[in-house]
Amino acid sequence: MKHILVALLGALTVSAMPTMVQAQDASPLTFNVSVTTDYRYRGISQTRLKPAMQGGADYDLGNGFYVGTWASTIKWIKDGGGDGNLEVDVYGGYKTELSKGLNLDVGVLTYIYPSNKLNPSANTTELYGALSFGVVTAKYSHSVTNLFGFADSKQSGYLDLSATLDLGDGFTLTPHIGHQSVKNLSSASYTDYALTLTKDYAGFTFGLSAVGTNTDSYVGAGKNLGKDGLVLSVKKAF
Repeated sequence: MKHILVALLGALTVSAMPTMVQAQDASPLTFNVSVTTDYRYRGISQTRLKPAMQGGADYDLGNGFYVGTWASTIKWIKDGGGDGNLEVDVYGGYKTELSKGLNLDVGVLTYIYPSNKLNPSANTTELYGALSFGVVTAKYSHSVTNLFGFADSKQSGYLDLSATLDLGDGFTLTPHIGHQSVKNLSSASYTDYALTLTKDYAGFTFGLSAVGTNTDSYVGAGKNLGKDGLVLSVKKAF
């Protein structure tokens, strides 16, 4: 884990340094690194309301196809009685324009928690589909395995509605609302919401999010992991 954190910090530092050579052609391979005061996923803190380091890579295969991976430090696996402090996501999909202004994005995403030792395993695979029109995006994710360690939760679903509003001068406002339905466990189902303001500056993206849920069923180390809160982040793509 220490090696992963050092690598992410190194990438963030190097990417901030001025470069003497500009790429002649856009590369199909891109990278991103970020730090955040709290890793919230679908409104629930994955890090016990504490900071996380994150990074990923994406590859454009051409003709609308893509693959990628992303990783983050986490704490919730240990809170659940398992082991491991890392999440690794692997995904692939296809994007296309159905008609003017209407875009489709479909794919598959697997969340991997190395050596999580939970039973059922926390490892989860979802199929997803998203439609975007103008600034609005609706996305549905459907689990084809048990969902994040919940027993008998195959075929759980998450519906997400968001908008991306360009405010000018590098500012973007993104309102979001989503609902997680956990198959055969209604007490774990909930709604989350967020309002995120980002600012692009000097090659970085700075973010401030107000985020929360309508549930107190998710607890880690005695903390309500879905409570309302503010999250600060900084991200660098290169």
